[in-house]
Amino acid sequence: MSRKVVRSSKFRHVFGQAVKADQCYDDIRISQMTWDSNFCSVNPKFVAMIVDASGGGAFIVFPLGKTGRIDMSYPTVCGHTGPVLDIEFCPHNDNIIASGSEDCSVMIWEIPEGGLTTPLTEPVVKLKDLNAAVEELVKRVKELESKH
Repeated sequence: MSRKVVRSSKFRHVFGQAVKADQCYDDIRISQMTWDSNFCSVNPKFVAMIVDASGGGAFIVFPLGKTGRIDMSYPTVCGHTGPVLDIEFCPHNDNIIASGSEDCSVMIWEIPEGGLTTPLTEPVVKLKDLNAAVEELVKRVKELESKH
């Protein structure tokens, strides 16, 4: 009685190649906040990631082509008083991003055409004093649009 222990597969001798360090993102302080969020958002121009920040919430936005080591002093988007929970780019304008925070506010930001060169602290629109903490930014914005 002969049994095959290993399934035969046409892919068992296929091996991948690791991506080179200069094609990866390195040294990004991703937020340690435990939340049901992706912690990042991407569009054809930019990559945005929620990062650890003291004194409130922040996230970084850098051009999609910028890979390698991200300097610790890279400018951030900061304006929330609580940790940022979710970020989402506008589907119609690549330079607009929205952020939702534990401080029960949603802020809409406009990223300069070439990316950030200095920290961005003033949002274009600030929606605050929402009834509950922002769980999912997309749902909250849709809820606000339906009220008005």
